[in-house]
Amino acid sequence: MRFHRPIALAAAFGLFLAPLPSADAFGPVKSSVQQTAETRLIAQFERFATLTDGTVGITVRDLASGETLSLNGDTLFPMASAYKVAVAGKIFAMIDAGQLVLDDIVPRDVATMGPGAPLPVAQLLDLMLTQSDNNATDMLVARAGGPTAVNGWVAGLGIKGLRVDSNTADLLYRAMDLAPRPGNFNRNVAAALAADPALRIRDIRDLPNIAFARDPRDSATPTAMTDLVAAIRTGKALSPASTHAFITIMEQCRTGKARLPGMLPPGTTIAHKTGTINGTGNDTGVITLPDGRMFAITVFVMQDHRGRVMRDRIMAEAARAAYDYFLFAPDRATV
Repeated sequence: MRFHRPIALAAAFGLFLAPLPSADAFGPVKSSVQQTAETRLIAQFERFATLTDGTVGITVRDLASGETLSLNGDTLFPMASAYKVAVAGKIFAMIDAGQLVLDDIVPRDVATMGPGAPLPVAQLLDLMLTQSDNNATDMLVARAGGPTAVNGWVAGLGIKGLRVDSNTADLLYRAMDLAPRPGNFNRNVAAALAADPALRIRDIRDLPNIAFARDPRDSATPTAMTDLVAAIRTGKALSPASTHAFITIMEQCRTGKARLPGMLPPGTTIAHKTGTINGTGNDTGVITLPDGRMFAITVFVMQDHRGRVMRDRIMAEAARAAYDYFLFAPDRATV
């Protein structure tokens, strides 16, 4: 042992004197101008978050460079109807696999949903994504193989932090603290509201259900939801034909005009999907800049008591701040 000790010391001393890895070994070096721009954007997100007494989560990503910035990006939020993006993804994946075609007719569960004609997959997708129709969604959830199948498709993309546990009816029952009941969902809810004044007041005043907001079921982090919409838009989740069809429908979204699109320049192309439950407001999608570059964005707000107008404003402000950042931010050159 005495014979080898000087050699060991020399080796250790040489390692100490060896040059440290260059910054390039850890990725490109950000210029001070870029760091300042990023800091300013995050500060804006933090300021928007003070407009609510709840919690705000924001994630934005440049779809070309992968640059991602976030506020509370790893916090779980109720997805509400934003989960319908995952349902549509599973349906389009089935189309890609030859298990389904857009013209296929999906039967209606009359006992649960009430009377109505069966509808083709294409029309159900349009109703679900552009109008957030709950009946259309649950018809597609059933056709997809249930929430477990939808969740499996998301997990198969390697996305973590997003889980689908319920169809829309069961999700809403849980949000309202109601036990699922057989029969027509709308009639069941109407009866419950009529019978329980506290439940009716919470619904009218748009108050949050804190226990529901903290429930990990049917939840996602802003980063995970951004991962999903980014994977879809960049063609990593579906075939080119399905990607095009999916995004084309989302560009026709009729809900949430005061949310992500609310402060964008007129004519801006945005493909997005909203979600709303008492005290919760969400919007997620992809925005195209004038030069054709695109960025994905997710804004979630939960446990808010100040109302939908303020939640919508937070989403609109965040989208415009991100739009200006990605449009005018300096080149990502190393220094």
